[in-house]
Amino acid sequence: MMQHVKSIRPFIGAENFGISRSFYKDLGFEEVILEPKLSLFKRQKTGFYLQDYYAKDWIDNTMVFMEVENTDDFWKELQTLNLTGKYERVKLTPVRTMDWGKECFVHDPSGILWHFGEFF
Repeated sequence: MMQHVKSIRPFIGAENFGISRSFYKDLGFEEVILEPKLSLFKRQKTGFYLQDYYAKDWIDNTMVFMEVENTDDFWKELQTLNLTGKYERVKLTPVRTMDWGKECFVHDPSGILWHFGEFF
Protein backbone atom coordinates (compact mmCIF):
# COMPACT_ATOMS: atom_id res chain seq x y z
CA MET A 1 0.00 0.00 0.00
CA MET A 2 1.26 3.43 -0.90
CA GLN A 3 -1.15 5.46 1.25
CA HIS A 4 0.57 7.87 3.69
CA VAL A 5 -0.33 7.03 7.29
CA LYS A 6 -1.29 10.12 9.30
CA SER A 7 -1.91 8.71 12.78
CA ILE A 8 -2.81 5.72 14.87
CA ARG A 9 -5.26 6.09 17.73
CA PRO A 10 -6.00 3.17 20.03
CA PHE A 11 -9.30 2.78 21.83
CA ILE A 12 -8.97 2.20 25.56
CA GLY A 13 -11.63 1.56 28.17
CA ALA A 14 -12.38 3.02 31.56
CA GLU A 15 -13.81 1.42 34.67
CA ASN A 16 -14.95 4.85 35.86
CA PHE A 17 -15.21 7.17 32.84
CA GLY A 18 -15.33 10.39 34.89
CA ILE A 19 -12.25 9.56 36.95
CA SER A 20 -10.31 8.46 33.85
CA ARG A 21 -11.27 11.67 32.02
CA SER A 22 -9.91 13.75 34.91
CA PHE A 23 -6.75 11.64 35.09
CA TYR A 24 -5.89 12.11 31.43
CA LYS A 25 -6.53 15.86 31.61
CA ASP A 26 -4.19 16.01 34.62
CA LEU A 27 -1.65 14.08 32.55
CA GLY A 28 -1.69 16.91 30.02
CA PHE A 29 -4.05 15.61 27.35
CA GLU A 30 -6.73 17.82 25.82
CA GLU A 31 -10.19 16.25 25.77
CA VAL A 32 -12.50 16.44 22.78
CA ILE A 33 -15.91 15.01 23.66
CA LEU A 34 -17.17 13.06 20.64
CA GLU A 35 -20.20 11.36 22.21
CA PRO A 36 -21.49 11.05 25.78
CA LYS A 37 -19.44 7.85 26.26
CA LEU A 38 -16.48 8.54 23.94
CA SER A 39 -13.76 11.17 24.04
CA LEU A 40 -10.62 11.82 22.05
CA PHE A 41 -7.63 12.74 24.20
CA LYS A 42 -4.81 14.42 22.32
CA ARG A 43 -1.44 15.90 23.01
CA GLN A 44 0.22 17.59 20.05
CA LYS A 45 -0.23 15.15 17.14
CA THR A 46 -0.76 12.08 19.32
CA GLY A 47 -4.11 10.86 20.57
CA PHE A 48 -6.29 8.00 21.75
CA TYR A 49 -9.97 7.34 22.29
CA LEU A 50 -11.30 6.80 25.80
CA GLN A 51 -14.60 4.98 26.00
CA ASP A 52 -17.02 4.49 28.84
CA TYR A 53 -16.68 0.73 28.62
CA TYR A 54 -14.98 -1.73 30.95
CA ALA A 55 -14.13 -5.38 30.40
CA LYS A 56 -11.66 -6.54 33.04
CA ASP A 57 -9.76 -9.00 30.82
CA TRP A 58 -9.37 -6.36 28.12
CA ILE A 59 -8.25 -3.58 30.48
CA ASP A 60 -5.88 -5.86 32.40
CA ASN A 61 -4.16 -6.71 29.10
CA THR A 62 -4.01 -3.23 27.57
CA MET A 63 -0.65 -1.49 27.26
CA VAL A 64 0.14 1.72 25.38
CA PHE A 65 3.63 3.01 24.55
CA MET A 66 4.02 6.75 24.07
CA GLU A 67 7.38 7.98 22.86
CA VAL A 68 8.60 11.11 24.62
CA GLU A 69 11.58 13.30 23.86
CA ASN A 70 13.30 12.89 27.23
CA THR A 71 12.16 10.19 29.65
CA ASP A 72 14.02 11.61 32.63
CA ASP A 73 12.38 15.03 32.19
CA PHE A 74 8.99 13.36 31.63
CA TRP A 75 9.42 11.41 34.87
CA LYS A 76 10.23 14.61 36.79
CA GLU A 77 7.06 16.22 35.43
CA LEU A 78 5.00 13.13 36.35
CA GLN A 79 6.16 13.37 39.95
CA THR A 80 4.93 16.98 40.25
CA LEU A 81 1.36 16.00 39.27
CA ASN A 82 0.56 14.09 42.51
CA LEU A 83 -1.30 11.46 40.48
CA THR A 84 -0.95 8.77 43.13
CA GLY A 85 -2.39 11.17 45.71
CA LYS A 86 -5.35 12.16 43.53
CA TYR A 87 -6.20 8.73 42.10
CA GLU A 88 -6.40 5.67 44.33
CA ARG A 89 -5.36 3.01 41.80
CA VAL A 90 -2.67 4.94 39.89
CA LYS A 91 0.84 3.54 40.16
CA LEU A 92 4.09 5.08 38.88
CA THR A 93 7.28 3.13 38.20
CA PRO A 94 10.53 5.11 37.81
CA VAL A 95 12.72 5.29 34.71
CA ARG A 96 14.67 2.22 33.77
CA THR A 97 17.37 2.02 31.12
CA MET A 98 17.60 -0.90 28.71
CA ASP A 99 19.71 -1.60 25.63
CA TRP A 100 17.11 -0.01 23.35
CA GLY A 101 16.31 3.11 25.41
CA LYS A 102 14.59 4.33 28.57
CA GLU A 103 11.04 4.08 29.88
CA CYS A 104 8.89 4.70 32.93
CA PHE A 105 5.44 3.31 33.64
CA VAL A 106 2.05 4.61 34.72
CA HIS A 107 -0.97 2.46 35.58
CA ASP A 108 -4.08 4.56 34.97
CA PRO A 109 -7.11 4.50 37.32
CA SER A 110 -8.57 1.49 35.49
CA GLY A 111 -5.31 -0.47 35.40
CA ILE A 112 -4.13 0.24 31.84
CA LEU A 113 -0.34 0.19 31.69
CA TRP A 114 1.26 3.14 29.93
CA HIS A 115 4.91 3.03 28.89
CA PHE A 116 6.49 6.45 28.40
CA GLY A 117 9.89 6.19 26.81
CA GLU A 118 12.56 7.16 24.35
CA PHE A 119 14.68 5.14 21.95
CA PHE A 120 18.47 5.49 21.71
